[in-house]
Amino acid sequence: MQLQLHQSQQTIEVADAVFEAVYNEPLIHQVVTAYLAGGRAGTKAQKTKGEVRGGGKKPWRQKGTGRARAGSIRSPLWRGGGVTHAAKPRDFSQKVNRKMYRGAMRSIVAELVRRGDLLVAERFAVEQPKCKALLGQLERFGVSDVLLVTDQVEPNMYLAARNLAAVGVCDVEALNPVTLLSFRKVLMTAPAVRKLEAWLS
Repeated sequence: MQLQLHQSQQTIEVADAVFEAVYNEPLIHQVVTAYLAGGRAGTKAQKTKGEVRGGGKKPWRQKGTGRARAGSIRSPLWRGGGVTHAAKPRDFSQKVNRKMYRGAMRSIVAELVRRGDLLVAERFAVEQPKCKALLGQLERFGVSDVLLVTDQVEPNMYLAARNLAAVGVCDVEALNPVTLLSFRKVLMTAPAVRKLEAWLS
């Protein structure tokens, strides 16, 4: 298929297998869920009654006091005691193989093309790391909530966009399903399209 360069008569030829892939919503859901789960710290930790400091001595004798029997002042029923089902550090990551991950990425990219939300420019750069310069460039493309994807890291563009909540910047290597789905429009440079095509083919 062919992708039209924004505000130009030129087109670029791209692989149908990548940019016309079938939309597979269950696969995208699985990959996005796994990606988000992999970002969880899993460092939550609490102490059981055996780990809380103190409580080694029986507070009073078993029988004859008229009080309920107690073996430790660190029982979960007591103030300052341990937690009954204490949370422990755990790994939330889910296994997603390379074929599934790339298949989900192809599905998302192809859907962006079908909806007209993927814009391609010959090049996109800002001369100075200033928000005003970047916003001026985006006005020419008629977009505001947008992810800018380049073939390599552009320091000026990153610095200009970091204070703009509705604008994201990344290179092809850093592209992931969650980032692709977080913006209404995706603006890619032609070299970035070629790099993405080579990666997902």
